[in-house]
Amino acid sequence: MLTLIAEIISVGTELLLGEILDTNAPYLATELKQRGVRLYNKSTVGDNLERLCAALEGALSRADLVILGGGLGPTDDDLTREAIAAVLGETPEVDSELLAHLEGLFSSRGRVMPLTNRKQAWLIPSAESLPNPIGTAPGWFVRTQGKVIVALPGPPHEMQRMWTEQVLPRLQLPESALFHVTYHTLGIGESNIAELLGAELTQSANPSVATYARAHGVDVRVAASAATLEQARALAQPVQAQLERVLGAFVYGTDRDTLASVIESLLSARGQTVATVESITGGLVADRLTDAPGASTHFAGGAVAYTNAVKLGYGLTPATLSAAGAVSEAAALELARGARQAFGSDWGLSTTGVAGPAPLEGHAPGVAFIGVVGPEFERAVRLDWPGDRRQVKERAALSAMGALLRALKEG
Repeated sequence: MLTLIAEIISVGTELLLGEILDTNAPYLATELKQRGVRLYNKSTVGDNLERLCAALEGALSRADLVILGGGLGPTDDDLTREAIAAVLGETPEVDSELLAHLEGLFSSRGRVMPLTNRKQAWLIPSAESLPNPIGTAPGWFVRTQGKVIVALPGPPHEMQRMWTEQVLPRLQLPESALFHVTYHTLGIGESNIAELLGAELTQSANPSVATYARAHGVDVRVAASAATLEQARALAQPVQAQLERVLGAFVYGTDRDTLASVIESLLSARGQTVATVESITGGLVADRLTDAPGASTHFAGGAVAYTNAVKLGYGLTPATLSAAGAVSEAAALELARGARQAFGSDWGLSTTGVAGPAPLEGHAPGVAFIGVVGPEFERAVRLDWPGDRRQVKERAALSAMGALLRALKEG
């Protein structure tokens, strides 16, 4: 089975400094993964010829396929062509057919081509020009000493179309198929997952198991490669079964599932709705619950009750406020009941707590309470997530979504 190792080099000082988000590298990484190509390195290099040459030389020493994105413009700081030519020891020259094509593009727009654009008609002997149907920068496809160098323009809409129409047909891709599935978990840390799965799974090469900490929890990705997709799927199945057995209580979905979409499915299947009364999260929970399309079928409404006076209008009783405070389990439950009553929903979800930086009612920043009330179901959950104000709010919102999900599965 042919194994193809690839490396991606994103070119541009604007990418290096974070002035522009690099969406090309993630796109290419996904494309390579889906085709069974092993991607071991990605790098970003500014508009500097010496450093770009060093990056290309290093990539060629490690990979069979090197893809450079960007640096194909007409200006002096567009240096991808120069770097490839320098590393291969070849001299770029203007290609008459490319030049005529570029001049025709400008002429069709009622303009005369600037002299600076002539460099976009450069080619070296080992390079094949890749037509750009929507821009002025052709790409390069270079075969050298059993390796391939691909140079593509930076604009994503140009790069993606050229990758699909020009690069893929020219590549000799591995005769293998890749199956992969990503499990989304909540309520368990990455190190705990590794312990539960054990070294036999986490260190396996094919199929492989990898964990990734995300804002929404920890993702666990299972991948397997084989001659056919069916064989790859069969190879992954025992690992999937073991993972589901060990982590089943923490898994809420796979691949494109989100917390919002899973909650929406559970509520819609029952013909039920949920409403929110939020304090510490300031509307973040309602925002997430309405991320799923058609949210009006399951989300009745929500309120942000930030002051105690407003909380009293959404179910918090003066007795609870006096005895336990607004940051308490009792207050969270009363606000969840108040959400149900105010919006006529089947489920009520509330958040109250201390976002910081100052303590409140004797509680340190990061302390929060989640209330979930539904048909014959009531639960309050205490949280303690130290962090800055934004982190506390985000974690409380995520925990509230998780608490609702668990309640729906149990209730």
